[in-house]
Amino acid sequence: MYLGLRSFNARLRTTNFAFNQFEATVYACHERARRVYVTVNTVFEEREADRLYQLLEYLVSVGPDGIIVQDAGVATMVREYFPSLPLHGSTQMNVASAAGCNQLSRSGFKRAVLARELSLQEIAQIRQYTSLELEVFVHGALCVSASGLCLFSSYLGGKSANRGMCTQACRRLYEGETGKGYYFSPDDLQLVEYLPELIDAGVNAFKIEGRMKSAEYVGTVVSAYRYLMDNCEIDRERAVIKAKAMLQADFARRKTSFFITGTADDYIHPDQSGGTGIHLGRIRDARTIDGRRWALMNTYEGLAERDSVRIHRKDDSGRITAKIQAVQYGVDGMLLLFDGDWRQNDDVYLIQTAGMTRRYKPILPKNLGRFHKFPSTHRAPRPALPHMDGKKLDAVFEPGTYVLAGKVADLHAALTFHPKKAMILFNKLNAETMRREEEHLPFKRERLILWLDPYFVESDAVWLQTELEYWIGKGVSLVIVNNQAHFTLLRGKNVTLIAGPWLYTFNPWALSYYLEQGVKAVIPPYEISRQTLYRLTEYLPAQFFVPIVFAYPDLFRIRADLSRAYEQSHFSDREGKSFTLVGRRDYSTVIPETPFSLIDLVPNLKKQGFSRFVIDLSNAEPTRGLYRDIARAAEQYKPLNNTSRFNWKDGFWSEETARRKEPLQSDAGARPAKHTSSAERPRKP
Repeated sequence: MYLGLRSFNARLRTTNFAFNQFEATVYACHERARRVYVTVNTVFEEREADRLYQLLEYLVSVGPDGIIVQDAGVATMVREYFPSLPLHGSTQMNVASAAGCNQLSRSGFKRAVLARELSLQEIAQIRQYTSLELEVFVHGALCVSASGLCLFSSYLGGKSANRGMCTQACRRLYEGETGKGYYFSPDDLQLVEYLPELIDAGVNAFKIEGRMKSAEYVGTVVSAYRYLMDNCEIDRERAVIKAKAMLQADFARRKTSFFITGTADDYIHPDQSGGTGIHLGRIRDARTIDGRRWALMNTYEGLAERDSVRIHRKDDSGRITAKIQAVQYGVDGMLLLFDGDWRQNDDVYLIQTAGMTRRYKPILPKNLGRFHKFPSTHRAPRPALPHMDGKKLDAVFEPGTYVLAGKVADLHAALTFHPKKAMILFNKLNAETMRREEEHLPFKRERLILWLDPYFVESDAVWLQTELEYWIGKGVSLVIVNNQAHFTLLRGKNVTLIAGPWLYTFNPWALSYYLEQGVKAVIPPYEISRQTLYRLTEYLPAQFFVPIVFAYPDLFRIRADLSRAYEQSHFSDREGKSFTLVGRRDYSTVIPETPFSLIDLVPNLKKQGFSRFVIDLSNAEPTRGLYRDIARAAEQYKPLNNTSRFNWKDGFWSEETARRKEPLQSDAGARPAKHTSSAERPRKP
């Protein structure tokens, strides 16, 4: 089983384990020869290092069978100070290739939880080329975004999915050009019939997503998959039929096999809200009987008292869960009595019947008094970072402004900015175009930087390896890496590596990890705050950081071109915020119609020692004078109209900051700390 405590895990919105409950759970599971894995799978900031260190120290004392991590900084701290904790790479690390698995293996990981958007063939190929243990999601809720590449909730209010605070904005109702719909709300994953083939492919473990579900749901689903695993060698066909029958009691969303067959299954239905449960219909009207308010439904489903339902507001403004208190049948429909502020035209979903409610035998001791371990108050040691040669970096990566183009054709428009060098989003489509139009590229090869795509699946390995070798051989000397797999592909190549924003470098321990991989500079994450970036300069001088000062950031990434499926590209939510669906042949992204900009803050950043800046135009169309306006603002350091600061000013949302709303320093007044060498580290525990 896997579970989370009350911090540093990707399901902070649910009820997690208290320390004595966790200790008792590990004890009870180990008594029954069961393993326990703990999710420590969010990114952390330098100011949280002490709490993380204390948590890891506590985990060592309790002895779970491993921890699941996203942040390379967590892995660095574990490897250095808590090596007895086995490391599992979270699906949030976006590992979808053998190259990514092998990078984790070299970094001390025991297992990778693979990205969800993989085919059976790709999983089998990964198994063929890595010895790392592989874990695969087989059942439960899906994110529309590729694993670990979602900034949507963070952009809307600082509640980052990378921090366990996702608000599931993708599940909302959106207004498109052809009407309203749930355009980004996928069905639930169900791979029970593919389990035998996944076993044959060499998968070591299967993951069932159930950390915000009822005990009945978890018990039902686990029982079905366990039955199939235990019986598929005896009679595979019969075992699959019985397991699928057991899953009929899984009252979750409509099911999909997602990408397992190699092509995107029909996994999004905009006309359905994607709510959990079996859709019973809409509330037609309200009736008052004996002073009580009943909901009139058109359905005659066989519902009973104590069945549980979930009610979705007609305007998608909220959802409530209720138990049915009474049922009456009439000639014009069925009347249901349940509590809650329900309204006419609200949708009703059945999520659990009284008949399926089970009482599971408790495994935890009634008295938890003997389980009293608790985190210490020890301070986290400072990580030791290697000395970095600024002059050597200047020789290959000159101080100045750099422009990222999303299409080869936009490289010509990028000349407007007079960049030191141009960056090109190096996806498959652009790689093909660059080869075809090589003689007409406006930048010489030594002035071209390859910005590698953050989503790298096993089926991309051959073409990407070939194209990297070709362009490096032609004189390209700088590459932006955005996936763990990229380090494997570029090992031993005569090229300077820059850590890209999708590697989520929020803390000095992550810095330590990437510098160890040979990185010479770091492009901070899109969602980073000023305070977090300046804290990093306590460990590495500002000149080694290359902040992005303008972008229409990818809010999420979809492994399918939904723009062609929907034949529309503009959407807005109930609050009037607008978004654009951008198709790129093999995939699509959703971007905000309001970009973020720090262009006017560049003079202040220069005063603090930052000397390189990225203007990300990968999602900006060079039309209607947009490039000209951005170039003029960059030249004059003037504010751009209709832009946001993203998280630059306020940082990530937290209950503490929401309560206190402390005033923040102005950009002119906030200064990064003077760079000092790493202090002597304390003795390892």
